[in-house]
Amino acid sequence: MFAVLPFARKVLTRLIALVSLLWVAACEPVGLAGVGGGGGQSIDPNAPVAVALLVPHGSTAPGEAALARDLEAAARLAVADLAGVRIDLRVYGTAGRAAQAQQAALNAVADGAKIIIGPLHAESANAVALAVAPKNVNVLAFSNNATIAGGNLFVLGQTFDNTADRLTRFAVRQGKTRIVTVSSNNLAGQLGQQAIAKAAANAGAQIVGNVGYDFSQDGVVSAVPQITQTVNSTSAQAVFLTSNSAGALPLLAQMLPENGLSPAATQYIGLARWDTPAQTLELPGLQGGWFALPDQAKARAFQSRFAQTTGNQPHPIAGLAYDGIAAIGALIKAGKRDALSRSGLTQSAGFQGVDGVFRLRSDGTNQRGLAVATIRDSKVVILDPAPRGFGGAGF
Repeated sequence: MFAVLPFARKVLTRLIALVSLLWVAACEPVGLAGVGGGGGQSIDPNAPVAVALLVPHGSTAPGEAALARDLEAAARLAVADLAGVRIDLRVYGTAGRAAQAQQAALNAVADGAKIIIGPLHAESANAVALAVAPKNVNVLAFSNNATIAGGNLFVLGQTFDNTADRLTRFAVRQGKTRIVTVSSNNLAGQLGQQAIAKAAANAGAQIVGNVGYDFSQDGVVSAVPQITQTVNSTSAQAVFLTSNSAGALPLLAQMLPENGLSPAATQYIGLARWDTPAQTLELPGLQGGWFALPDQAKARAFQSRFAQTTGNQPHPIAGLAYDGIAAIGALIKAGKRDALSRSGLTQSAGFQGVDGVFRLRSDGTNQRGLAVATIRDSKVVILDPAPRGFGGAGF
């Protein structure tokens, strides 16, 4: 019988609500939007460039009104930071609905928008990209769902593929090449496990087993003995968890060590951030584990500036709106009429965002510079810093 920590039990009950907001792409994959499109609008870099921002103003979903406010505030902050570039930012509300987002996008293009930043949800992003593909307009969505990316649709959110690749390559360098994955039996879990498997194949690691669990407290508890048995029977050197601190992670971090899977003998690795909320750092099973996070100095600088400007701390994904504007501004500043084309958006040098360096890829996904961190004495310690540019260590 396992005793479940009050914190672990509490956060699991919040799983559905929180994951639906932070995993902004948590819906059925809706296919590649605008396949074959993405050429992009021609611009006059010496004149104001109209940029549409689609945010969920008018949404009745919990937390989305505040998120819409923060996304808009971050975008306006980025516009104010641009030097020598004029962006005509036009904000359109989507109410968090795909049909309304699609109509807002069509209105924006009719109003002269050369590119679209947003919307929030994967279904809405797909609908928007399909609608404006015939207009030769590119879309930079806030989603992190790589399954919708492609054509004229780019996703700005940090993807599972990016995180899995960073951590798996680091693991291989540390000699941890035999990995067991642990994932929930839902879309997010499946995509996470697939990302780890892909990263392992690219990095020279081997997935020697995968254990899935039902998306419930009972499902997690029932899976713990199987996870331990799988790690032991396969001589795995690491266990890669896809869950986050709002879901199964606290339960797994408590129960796996209690069931004989010692973090001292088996390397724990996490696909999600382990530093939020702060209580997660106290979990015994995560001490010495590895997870990825952005450049914290840059992240803190953005949070400070945002708070000074708005009076409140930014939502965790508000910085994506800043990143979108920053990338567009950098491209316009280069003075090319095709700045917002596919080739411009995917230029290899990338851009500087609120969390560090990032770039858009030709398949519509993105690559972000991430640090590898561990937890020691309930504190975050950076093992391998986030790269400052592309082509060096960390990529």
